[in-house]
Amino acid sequence: MFFRRELAYEATPDEVFAMLADPAFREKVAAAQDVVSAEVTHTPQGDGFTMVVDQVQHTRGLPTIARKFAGDTTQAVVREEWSGPDRGTIEITAPGKPTRAFGTLALVPDGEGTRHVVELEVTVKVPLVGGKLEKLMTDNIDDGLSTELSVGQAWLKGDR
Repeated sequence: MFFRRELAYEATPDEVFAMLADPAFREKVAAAQDVVSAEVTHTPQGDGFTMVVDQVQHTRGLPTIARKFAGDTTQAVVREEWSGPDRGTIEITAPGKPTRAFGTLALVPDGEGTRHVVELEVTVKVPLVGGKLEKLMTDNIDDGLSTELSVGQAWLKGDR
């Protein structure tokens, strides 16, 4: 299932890139998402960086089918590899589960602001219900990006 979301920030691409490269920002987003736990690893690489957020999430509020599949909590590992300040890749996996989201990230100047474009191909390899679980996964990703946008807008205004 294809997923695309654009997050609009009132900041330059360099400011947004610096925010995305800051482990403290990622920890603040995880806290706002009310995850059980999150471990953030940041590794600078040339003009870019690799950011891994390994988190345990609650499954409460998900439909029964998803809770049966995932359990009371589920682990999600988000790995972003930014080759430079405008482009990167993202992979989201759930260890031990047949789910994967993989795609691209881009920071695009938009007037005086920046659009953070996230494009993913989401797959859940479960017979009969895979499509439903893909939809739930994309909804969960979308909710997480909404939280990231709210935290990011406040962060860029100095709320750190």
